[in-house]
Amino acid sequence: MTEPVFFALARTYSVEEIAASTGAALRDASLGQVEISGVATASQGRTGALIFIEDKRLANDLERTAASAVLCRAELADRVPAGVAALVTERPQLAFVAATRLLFPSSMRPGALTGETGISASAHVSEAARIEPGAIIEASAVVGPGAAIGAGTVVAPGAVVGPHCQIGRDCYIGPGAAVQCAFIGDRVIIHGGARIGQDGFGYVPGARGAEKVPQLGRVLVQDDVEIGANSTVDRGAIGDTVIGQGSKIDNLVQIAHNVLIGRCCLIAGQCGISGSVTLGDFVQLGGGVGIKDHLSVGTGAQIAAGSGLMYDVPAGEKWAGRPARPYRDHFREVMALRSMGSKKRRGDD
Repeated sequence: MTEPVFFALARTYSVEEIAASTGAALRDASLGQVEISGVATASQGRTGALIFIEDKRLANDLERTAASAVLCRAELADRVPAGVAALVTERPQLAFVAATRLLFPSSMRPGALTGETGISASAHVSEAARIEPGAIIEASAVVGPGAAIGAGTVVAPGAVVGPHCQIGRDCYIGPGAAVQCAFIGDRVIIHGGARIGQDGFGYVPGARGAEKVPQLGRVLVQDDVEIGANSTVDRGAIGDTVIGQGSKIDNLVQIAHNVLIGRCCLIAGQCGISGSVTLGDFVQLGGGVGIKDHLSVGTGAQIAAGSGLMYDVPAGEKWAGRPARPYRDHFREVMALRSMGSKKRRGDD
């Protein structure tokens, strides 16, 4: 990679220190004092860089690397070039993440864009708001009456925190993001342009057309959640919309009213989750998944990218397709259609 101009290196670390912090085994102790000052992809390794190899198909990159150290599994360690420190671990990518956090801690959470501390003179903060010491409210941000902002939280330029909202400690509310009718836990990251707590899409047919249903609920975002840029989380109609602790939501995701998302879920970009859907803990949704309203997805279930979900999914199952069905059923049908197409092209009966 090019020099990380946007993220400062905390300091250089020896290979020995990297091994200790990641739990990897250093194969050649004589290389323990080699200095690591950055990270790189397998094909772009250079002096001072740490790389990782997770996939055997990239072994050729490993043999040609100019990096100073590599995290890899035991079966690839013999292919590490002489003079390159081999750090052996069962999960190279996970160890690489830990090492990168150590080298570049500022990359883990956005900071103040303007360099300001405290409350900017050009922010609009209600006298009835409660701002704990150590919070940063940047230029042009708005904090409404009765709102509360915890210590260590950054409200970026142009962000809006509505009346009576509560934002926990060490959070980040990104540029142009809006939070209303919501209670946010600690260490939550809401990226720029996200919209939290706006009306849910609730209408009933009437004599004069669609009649709007009052949306009286809230959004509850638990600790350690991350919500991507330009994603939307509607507040509940009567109950609440809930995002469980540790869940990570990508950019451009729509979460409708009264959705209940469990702990440590992963939701990729452009997913659309309709009203009153329940996701159990550790659910994973690939990019572009659409889920019909009032469905339940069980704990640990995985839904493949591009799927359209029309039925409840039991815990632990893997589904794919439009409409989605269990993996085996989906791919059996795909193979059957391919076989029929091949026969037709050959002119077989």
